[in-house]
Amino acid sequence: MEKKLEAVRESIRQAEAVIIGAGAGLSTAAGFVYSGERFEAYFSDFERKYGFRDMYQGGFYPYATQEELWAFWSRNIWINRYMDAPKSTYDDLYRLVKDRDYFVLTTNVDHCFQKAGFDKRRLFYTQGDYGLFQCSKPCCQRTWDNRETVRKMLLSQGFMFEANDRLYLPAGRTAAMTVPTELLPRCPNCGRPLMMNLRSDDRFVEDEGWQNAAVEYEAWVTAHQRLRVVYLEIGVGYNTPGIIKYNFWQQVYQNGNASYVCLNMEAPQAPAQIRDRSIVISGDSARIIRELLQ
Repeated sequence: MEKKLEAVRESIRQAEAVIIGAGAGLSTAAGFVYSGERFEAYFSDFERKYGFRDMYQGGFYPYATQEELWAFWSRNIWINRYMDAPKSTYDDLYRLVKDRDYFVLTTNVDHCFQKAGFDKRRLFYTQGDYGLFQCSKPCCQRTWDNRETVRKMLLSQGFMFEANDRLYLPAGRTAAMTVPTELLPRCPNCGRPLMMNLRSDDRFVEDEGWQNAAVEYEAWVTAHQRLRVVYLEIGVGYNTPGIIKYNFWQQVYQNGNASYVCLNMEAPQAPAQIRDRSIVISGDSARIIRELLQ
């Protein structure tokens, strides 16, 4: 393990640039876990009523009313977007690359990179953002910030906020499992219900910010296609492997000066064609990133 870690450190030291490809496994390593204690702390009432056991299942549950749906989603959005990650993993990752020529390609929607200090002009969130609403039709290619609306929904359920935006339910209080009808989000353009700006079907809105980020990403890749680039993949699975994993494999294959580093809790691998320029490490990404800083 130590030999692999030192090889990664040396690769980054020698690199002219680093591109990070981050999947859900990175946020899981940072403590954004969708089940267990975090789920019980904020959704035990939903579990008792509806029977699902984690936030992911809750996001797809067919609630009878929009008032129930947004009671669930307002909690989900706040704890996974506006509250800080339980661990310093994203801050550690920023320290690892902040002085390098870097870019970030991610399928995560929790805004952790920007909160850790990463330059938003060097970020491409391909799958949306928990902090944005879009029209459910959609009638236009626009999105709207949802922080204040979500905050009002949570207050209406009986929740309170600490100074650091941490959500809590005062002792002895039972949370409401609906929000008032007047708080249901409506499209400012056409009046239809708003929905989350998350890629789940063909209604996903690629707004102006998304389009600008896509252009910046393509420009960065083009400018670095012959340089010594470390393609650092962290926590990427096989839900949408074409966005990061297969993309990185192809980029490294085409650029003989590039190298591929994969950190993953599951058994990581690299294709035979680039294996001599690859380092794969299995284990807790939070711990590995922390050790890379040493």
